Amino acid sequence: MNDTSDRPEPRRRRDSAASKRRLLAAAADEFAARGIAGARVDRIASAAQANKRLIYDYFGDKDGLFDAVMDVNMDKVIEANPMDANDLPGYAGRWFDYSREHPDEMRLFDWARLELRLGPIALGKRTQSYRRRLAAIEAAQREGTVSARLSPEQILMVIESLCVGWLSTTPPFLAAADTHTPERRNPQPLLGNEGELSRAREVIVDTVRRLITS
Repeated sequence: MNDTSDRPEPRRRRDSAASKRRLLAAAADEFAARGIAGARVDRIASAAQANKRLIYDYFGDKDGLFDAVMDVNMDKVIEANPMDANDLPGYAGRWFDYSREHPDEMRLFDWARLELRLGPIALGKRTQSYRRRLAAIEAAQREGTVSARLSPEQILMVIESLCVGWLSTTPPFLAAADTHTPERRNPQPLLGNEGELSRAREVIVDTVRRLITS
C-alpha cells in the first residue's frame, strides 16, 4: 500500500507561493505610498487578504519584506531597461517612458535611498547592472561611437539623473497622477499634456545625443 501522507504538500506549496505574491504586491503599494517607516504590516496583510503572521513567517519582519519587494522590483527595472551603448539617446528615451509609466516603482527606489535601506541581494543586482553598463559605455568610447570627453560614470549619471530624477522635480500634472491613495491599488499614470511630455522626452533624448557626440 502506498504512503499518501505527503500528498497535500504540493497544494501547500502552491498556497504559500500565492500568499507570498499577494503580500509582495500589497507591500509594494504600501511602501510606495508611505515608505518603510510609515508602512504598516496590518494594512499590507489586509490588502493581501492574508494573515499578518505570514509576513513574519515568510520575510522575518517589515524590513525583510521591504528587501523582498526591492529584490523583485530591481529585477523588473533591470529587465525592462536594457542598455545599448551604441544608442544611448534611445536608452534615455526608454528610461523616460518607463519612469513616467511606473511612478510607484520609482518611488520605491526613492524610499530606499532616503531611508538608507537596500538589502544585499538588491544591492548586488544593482551593482552588477551598473558595472555592465559602465563597461558597455567604455567599450563604445574605445570604438569611437561615444565621446570620451566624459567618463562612463559621468555619462551614466547624467542620463539617469535626467530620466529618473525628473519625476521628483516635474510638476505633478506633467509627471504622474495624483490619484495614488493608500486605499487605491494599481494607480494609473496621468497622461497630462501629451504635447509637453513629448517635448520633455525630446529634450532629454537630444541632450544625451549632444552629450555623447560633443
